[in-house]
Amino acid sequence: MQQDMNLWPIGNCQVSALIDSTGRFVWGCVPRVDGDPAFCALLGDGEPETGYWSIDLEDRVSTTQGYLRNTPILVTTHMDDRGNGIEITDFCPRFSREGRVYRPTSYVRIVRPIGSPRIRIALRVATDWGTPTERTQGSNHIRYLMTQQTLRLTTDAPVGHIAAEQWFRLERPIHMFLGPDESFAGVLSEASRAMLERTTHEWHHWVRGLATPVEWQAVVIRAAITLKLCQHEETGAIVAALTTSLPEHADSGRNWDYRYCWIRDAYYTVQALNRLGALDVLEGYLEYLRNIVDAAKGGHIQPLYGVGGEPTLVERIETKLPGYRAMGPVRVGNQAYEQIQHDAYGQIVLSDVQAFFDTRLFRMSGVEDFHSLERVGERAWAKYDQPDAGLWELRTKSHVHTYSAAMCWAACDRLANAAQALGLEERRAFWQERADLMRETIEQAAWRPETQRMSATFGGDDLDASIIQLLDLRFLSPDDPRFRSTLDAVEKGLRRGSHMLRYATEDDFGLPHTAFNVCTFWLIEALYVTGRHDDARALFEEMVARCTPAGLLSEDIDPNTGELWGNYPQTYSLVGLINCAVLLSKPWSAVR
Repeated sequence: MQQDMNLWPIGNCQVSALIDSTGRFVWGCVPRVDGDPAFCALLGDGEPETGYWSIDLEDRVSTTQGYLRNTPILVTTHMDDRGNGIEITDFCPRFSREGRVYRPTSYVRIVRPIGSPRIRIALRVATDWGTPTERTQGSNHIRYLMTQQTLRLTTDAPVGHIAAEQWFRLERPIHMFLGPDESFAGVLSEASRAMLERTTHEWHHWVRGLATPVEWQAVVIRAAITLKLCQHEETGAIVAALTTSLPEHADSGRNWDYRYCWIRDAYYTVQALNRLGALDVLEGYLEYLRNIVDAAKGGHIQPLYGVGGEPTLVERIETKLPGYRAMGPVRVGNQAYEQIQHDAYGQIVLSDVQAFFDTRLFRMSGVEDFHSLERVGERAWAKYDQPDAGLWELRTKSHVHTYSAAMCWAACDRLANAAQALGLEERRAFWQERADLMRETIEQAAWRPETQRMSATFGGDDLDASIIQLLDLRFLSPDDPRFRSTLDAVEKGLRRGSHMLRYATEDDFGLPHTAFNVCTFWLIEALYVTGRHDDARALFEEMVARCTPAGLLSEDIDPNTGELWGNYPQTYSLVGLINCAVLLSKPWSAVR
């Protein structure tokens, strides 16, 4: 089974799964996104022994896939050459029930016959990162004994046929509910159809509240739904991606676990969704952030945490799985939690500051919240001109990174804004004075008069795509000659055709071979605001064309082949799709 990025996420903000181009579950962790993968075939090679859920049609000749409109509910249709086929509807239930959101650790599959198809169902749940589970079965269920929990498949299909993985004629719709080890209450067929209807309605209602641009609506809606799936709704954490260990390029060893909440990635996610008015994601994340800040007690903020706020994410290698296309290692945990990355202080304040101004929120931030954020500002002030690992998380190098310094400046600058909103004039003046001093230091330390550009580090003359973000932070304006000359240098040095590298110098693993998709979107934004509208639009259309059939992007792309690499779906990349579509679209007034 040769893997590619033709993967379709489903989920309910508690669990998720990736479904491949044959309708096979190949990735999905329980009881939450950072858990043990019950489905792990994505990190296998050839025909994996375990970790998948397939529903095959005998003599299949064609397959079509697509989401129900404005939902993460996937419909896969297989057909043979005689007009027989099956329609598979896959989803994770999510809807309001008795004043709460029902989002069980469960997957539902409904299979409808077309004509007289013969099918085979194989459900092979894995545990402990690649070990086949033991099973027990009853008259209407099969239990899969994972190490940490037991999953139960309840079905109105013949249990013996599923257990034996034998072919059988499908003459009526069948329903399968894989979830906690509990007896299923109610009639399975009726309950499955009701859950499908209510889940569809719930997503339609959520999408209806989005303020989408008039152009690229489908692109934006799909990206927004998928970003929503990357939030662990129970705590508000937003993970960087749903996967681990998909390499940045072939045999690179750059295989990381992204199933955790990076303060940086989450900031960009809520920033993009705020532009669409999806305030529920912001509110959930702010609750998560407040707990992180409280636990830090004014001290060090890590770059990332677990979805439950766990501070320790020890990195290890799991050897039972060969890795994506057999390109290991498979890593669990992420050593970056030990790193020093000072930009996090800015991203905490930038994520939170809207809550001092936005009267739509259920809970606006007040004076007590402001004083709590001031502790973050104090760290930003103390650390902005100190070395760190930078946003690219270099493991063996440390510099004073301009991006990190500017983020710390933004923390103090926005604290001044928040103080003004609260009528705290003394605190406004205090933070504005600090921000002004920081700006002066950064401008002097990062500007290189001999090359007429801002450097990525205080000590060198480095090109790095992150410098483009000085625009988004409002540190430099589009008409500032320093930004224009810096953009010119970055584009000449890091652009490869239609794509942008993060940097073009050696890091811990040598020279990077792939472009970082979000950097291309940063370039598109910069081109647009500096007047190169046609260039920006052409480049954006090209990036949209690079999306998978599901309408999504991974982290990286090979500039030469256009092949997608890296963890998937990547929140950074989806943020770029949303931000650029909103920026480039013609206004609604053009069509009304």
